[in-house]
Amino acid sequence: MTTRFKQLQDALSERILIIDGAMGTMIQAYKFEEEDFRGEVFKDKNNEIKGNNDILAITKPNVISDIHREFLEAGADIIETNSFNATSISQADYQMEDIVYELNVACAKIARKVADEFTALTPNKPRFVAGVLGPTSRTASLSPDVNDPAFRNVNFDELVGTYKEATNGLIDGGADIILIETIFDTLNAKAAIFAVQTIFEKMDIELPVMISGTITDASGRTLSGQTAEAFWHSIRHANPISIGFNCALGAKDLRQHVAALSKVADTAVSAHPNAGLPNEMGEYDESPEEMAAQIKEWAESGFLNIVGGCCGTRPDHIRAISMAVENCAPRKVPVIEPHMRLSGLEPFKVI
Repeated sequence: MTTRFKQLQDALSERILIIDGAMGTMIQAYKFEEEDFRGEVFKDKNNEIKGNNDILAITKPNVISDIHREFLEAGADIIETNSFNATSISQADYQMEDIVYELNVACAKIARKVADEFTALTPNKPRFVAGVLGPTSRTASLSPDVNDPAFRNVNFDELVGTYKEATNGLIDGGADIILIETIFDTLNAKAAIFAVQTIFEKMDIELPVMISGTITDASGRTLSGQTAEAFWHSIRHANPISIGFNCALGAKDLRQHVAALSKVADTAVSAHPNAGLPNEMGEYDESPEEMAAQIKEWAESGFLNIVGGCCGTRPDHIRAISMAVENCAPRKVPVIEPHMRLSGLEPFKVI
């Protein structure tokens, strides 16, 4: 166990930790054009790369640093690397699979530098870098072809390969935590878990792993069909430092699923919901005050160990959330009676 791992465990026992808000929302505000994404490094690329936010860690590193800094100033304890799509599968959309390792290193180094600046100012409040592994743009459990249910456009081994490459880069760049997030398909998550554990063994290192799924709609299930408790049963073997949900829903609609996890998970629980649901223009309207009021009630109800924001959340949201939960005690991790717990789409407990 690293010193940072121990510091994270100690911090979790003392207070509710704050994770940052939406990197994508912040980047969109800059209204970058094609030449901004290319910079000098990729000026000769033959294809369009506008929208590949991850490569801004290489072409606009100061912008990414400034965004991290804004969230830390707002009260974040954990900042996420700008690497949500920094996998070979997702970078294939831009014909940039060859820079995945370099990209993850760059993303982690930027976050590491800024986090260390803030830790130096207040050593009693260390800041942590969560190296983000996004879900990729493919799903191992479901067919993208409605006429061929057996078809898959990715397999487990391919996912493992791309996650191993990304994880290696995040660790080499200085990440404290590996965050497997926005999981809509549990099989993708299992591939990520296997990849991360393989890299840990290869590098003789163990970092804390955060796992965060996504409830896609009012059904209360992930896209691959699992309930919150079934999802936990499926990935509990990874021994994550936290389990939670992010994205897709606002705080109002996500509450019941975080509450369900808080009852069954014998680890920390995290949540970073959207700033409400998107409007007709695809934008998020929930104010910092509205969001913070809802999350304060979650904290007072004993659901939370880590909280922040996803789509539409800016530093003002994170500041309001941080202030709202400042005097709330962290959720006490329950002792769960041992049983054989299995899962399909529903949880199954053998008594």
